[in-house]
Amino acid sequence: MKSDRLLSILLLLPTRGRVTAGELAERLEVSVRTIYRDIEALSAAGVPVYAERGRHGGIELLAGFRTDVTGLTSDESRALFVLAAQGAHAALGLDAALASALRKVMAALPAPHRPAADVTSRRILVDATRWLGGPQPDADLDALRDAVFADRRLLLRYRHGGTGEARTYTVDPYGLVAKAGVWYLVADRRAKPRLFRADRVRSARLLDAPVRRRPGVELADVWAELRRRVEERPGGLDVTARVRRDRLGLFVRITAPWLTERPDDSGDGEWVTVRLSYGVLGEARGLLQFGDQVEVVSPPEVRAELARAAASVTRLYAGKG
Repeated sequence: MKSDRLLSILLLLPTRGRVTAGELAERLEVSVRTIYRDIEALSAAGVPVYAERGRHGGIELLAGFRTDVTGLTSDESRALFVLAAQGAHAALGLDAALASALRKVMAALPAPHRPAADVTSRRILVDATRWLGGPQPDADLDALRDAVFADRRLLLRYRHGGTGEARTYTVDPYGLVAKAGVWYLVADRRAKPRLFRADRVRSARLLDAPVRRRPGVELADVWAELRRRVEERPGGLDVTARVRRDRLGLFVRITAPWLTERPDDSGDGEWVTVRLSYGVLGEARGLLQFGDQVEVVSPPEVRAELARAAASVTRLYAGKG
């Protein structure tokens, strides 16, 4: 609807400053011509908005103009209170600020929508951690957060997984991402996107130099690229196994990163066939945690690897007898 679009423009301009008509058109999924008509409508309604043409032109509000938007719908009011787990805000030192902000939003909501928003805040909880994920190592996010908000370069001492020695990197942060209870720093190193687990950062120091991000690239763009690399990494070792039906749910939750397809559990037999993909042979040893509830069908080299690992464990405990 046109009214919703005009409201969206009013909300975008104070936070983004000067915005091109093309960017507004893309965000609101309309044509550039429609955006210019909307700007004319806002101007005719008394909103001090203007457009400048040219290479560095764009659309912006007159400096100092503020709008008090209270025309939220009931669903929009609910959506504001369906927030991520409080642990995410606490990790960034923003839990008190979140509580204060929600109180202010509640006071500004249209009176008919306040009860629905209050019920939503008490009836909906978002917990971003995975089941059986175990305790996560502590991550000191203070320096990372400061660098992200101050747009400064970072000097990191970072330990990669599987190694004990930390290495030094100078990086250009785009932002922080919390995924399944784990914090990541998304940054460029030598103009190439990199992902750093916050709990593996041994030290972080802000540099005086301003951040050097690639023009036009935002945090969401870099995160999407890095996530795609992780999710589409070549497996190399395809495994077919069978799982006892009454353990299938637990098996799927634990082995989700390696499953290549959702298991078909529509039958009624004792076993369900599953297919997985591993990067290296040793990764398949994780299937031993399920004991006799899981049997690898193929390939033979994985069966042999699991047999060797199980025999080694048997000898270890038999020797202690």
